[in-house]
Amino acid sequence: MAGLVVLVADLFVGDGKKAVLGWISVAGLAAAALALLPLLDDDRSTFCLTGGGTHACSYTADRFTLVIQLLVLGGALLAALLSMSTLKDSRGDLPAGEYWFLLLSSAAGAALLPASRDLATLIVALEVASLPAFALVGLRHGDKRSSEAALKFFLSSVTATAVSLMGVSFVYAATGTLHLTEIATKLQEVDGQLDTLARTGVALTLVGFAFKVAAVPFHFWVPDTYVGAPLPVAAYLSVVGKAVGFTGLILVTVVAFPSYADVWGPALAVLAALTMTAGNVAALRQQSTRAYSAVRLLAWSSVGQAGYLLVPIAAAGYADNEAAAEKAVGSTVAYALMYAAVNLGAFAVAALVGRTQRLNRVSDYRGLYARNPLAALVLAFFLLCLAGLPPGIIGLFAKVTVFSAAVDAGLGWLAVVTAVNVVIALYYYLQWTALLFRAPEGEPVAHRAPAPLTAAIALTAVLGIALSGAPQLVLRFADTGLF
Repeated sequence: MAGLVVLVADLFVGDGKKAVLGWISVAGLAAAALALLPLLDDDRSTFCLTGGGTHACSYTADRFTLVIQLLVLGGALLAALLSMSTLKDSRGDLPAGEYWFLLLSSAAGAALLPASRDLATLIVALEVASLPAFALVGLRHGDKRSSEAALKFFLSSVTATAVSLMGVSFVYAATGTLHLTEIATKLQEVDGQLDTLARTGVALTLVGFAFKVAAVPFHFWVPDTYVGAPLPVAAYLSVVGKAVGFTGLILVTVVAFPSYADVWGPALAVLAALTMTAGNVAALRQQSTRAYSAVRLLAWSSVGQAGYLLVPIAAAGYADNEAAAEKAVGSTVAYALMYAAVNLGAFAVAALVGRTQRLNRVSDYRGLYARNPLAALVLAFFLLCLAGLPPGIIGLFAKVTVFSAAVDAGLGWLAVVTAVNVVIALYYYLQWTALLFRAPEGEPVAHRAPAPLTAAIALTAVLGIALSGAPQLVLRFADTGLF
């Protein structure tokens, strides 16, 4: 609704008052998030089939759904705050009305996906979240880099979606249903002649969601897309885009395909190892380049973090029972909540530095403490959380839950790979952190932040500190599960 209001209001609001569209969008996202709170105490479903002794629903608002929806809407809200200063500084190369409509439309699709309980609704929600994102990446007028990034993002995503649709059709042919709970039951009774078709369908269905989480080998679009997109869009993709992908993976694996865990469990374990290694090694190799972009570093960091997020989902494939699988999935959700808060905070500080340093290189952060002590301290805290070091306690505990999920599932080799990658990532996180406190080159230039950007930095900092002080707020999901 807020997206339509913004689109219509854009026709009547003068060029000097476009900021009101941003405040409408922020208010709409905040209202949507608040509207979820009364639903936390009760599971609700709609669009259900009840005939023939079956009960399957297409839309379910349970605890898992609501936690992910709060993550999505919170991430979109923070991205909206970042966007307000970006649009004000864009001098017309980012059309405000179209920008806000696309952002809200993508957020609506992302919020729909965790409630989807059939494959058709899942794919529709995935595309509603993705299609506006393509346009957001390439929305900057006259920017060849932005257009190239949008084209890469679009072509690779369309290919992955086509493969997933083929997988969905195979699963439907083998089971005769699209509802996730019904698929889980009927896959156990698949005729021997259809077993190969079903296994192929399971594997292909995972491709689209693996693309959204930037798992290897579907990660190649991430660095160029993040650098070419407006910075708030890159922040949005790094958190909300990943939430969409991981939610879809959890639903199709744990809910729909538990009987084929021998297919997706090992596959996701290998993908987790490859993804975290590719992301961290790529960030490490280019760290020595003076002109290395901070956003590109955050992009490769997000690929590495995706590998950690995949570990508990892979572990769910090796679980002995449903309760153990749910606890493993809870570890992914706990880690995702930590990652969302601190990664959006890092992007917010990057947006602040980018106001005076157009190239936004890592070297531009040298001496940030002398120019803006609070911003430097906050960014250092966010980087330490991502690295899993004190005082970023929530990052440390979140990584422990990932290790525990792998060890409990008997994936000792994956736990070792994860530990090695954590050590690799320490180097570039700590190197960037140390750079903040070095003596600046030349006269320090103060960074002045507009109110929305200040609010985004403050909100993420408060959230990160609160979670470090009370990590049980999110880590309890790793003990209780979410379904």
